[in-house]
Amino acid sequence: MSRTPVLFISHGAPTFALEPGQLGPRLVAAGETLPRPRAVLVVSPHWMTRGAVGVATTAAPETVHDFGGFDRALYGIQYPAPGHPELAARTIEVLRAAGWPVDADANQGLDHGAWVPIRFLYPRADVPVFQVSLPAGLSAEQAYALGQALAPLRDEGVLVVGSGSMTHNLYEFRMTGDGAEAEYAREFAAWVRQAVEARDDARLQRTLEIAPHAQRAHPTTEHFLPLLVAAGAAAGEEEVQTLEGGITYGVLSMDSFLFGAPAQEAR
Repeated sequence: MSRTPVLFISHGAPTFALEPGQLGPRLVAAGETLPRPRAVLVVSPHWMTRGAVGVATTAAPETVHDFGGFDRALYGIQYPAPGHPELAARTIEVLRAAGWPVDADANQGLDHGAWVPIRFLYPRADVPVFQVSLPAGLSAEQAYALGQALAPLRDEGVLVVGSGSMTHNLYEFRMTGDGAEAEYAREFAAWVRQAVEARDDARLQRTLEIAPHAQRAHPTTEHFLPLLVAAGAAAGEEEVQTLEGGITYGVLSMDSFLFGAPAQEAR
């Protein structure tokens, strides 16, 4: 089995499920052209744990609507993809071998950081999906190391997905609505894109220290760290392709990245 690629997806607001924008069709195309994985492993900031890394061993994960105040249609969406207890158990082994404390969770469903973007990749919900938690308080270096620890699973048919957001200022999201695109969001996203496309992972790990407008783009770190998980899971020499997503609600950059896939497959 060939090595699976790695994805970082900006999942934006929950309304992404109803409003595909620029990114949705690109994820659909990726799902149609990339090699079909045995399972999708998602690291999302909407499942955070204290201490140990959580691994969902759920056989039939529920669709979790972990948000409020949005279009009622969102709450009716179900994404009934199965879990994969066998590969979840293998993930626990791999993480423990890399020195990470791990807890199995037999009840964890799919939060919106998982089911919203994955339903574009696999709309039939016919590819198993399970989650690995994002431990609270991780540094950028630790998030990258978590991705490195997950990398061996790529050789076993697991598609590793870091699901976060290129920019994530919730206060401005609530205040701006459908306003004009913020210049700071464009500048921050462009800086990150340059670092990712150059595969300058050392620079990428310092993004929140040195990138322009970093504090404004990410007042908290949890939605940026999945990008570092994805970069860590991708070997440094692997090529990366940008899936341009534009900016929604004026401040949410939806740019995403595909690591380790031949260009013809990405198209």
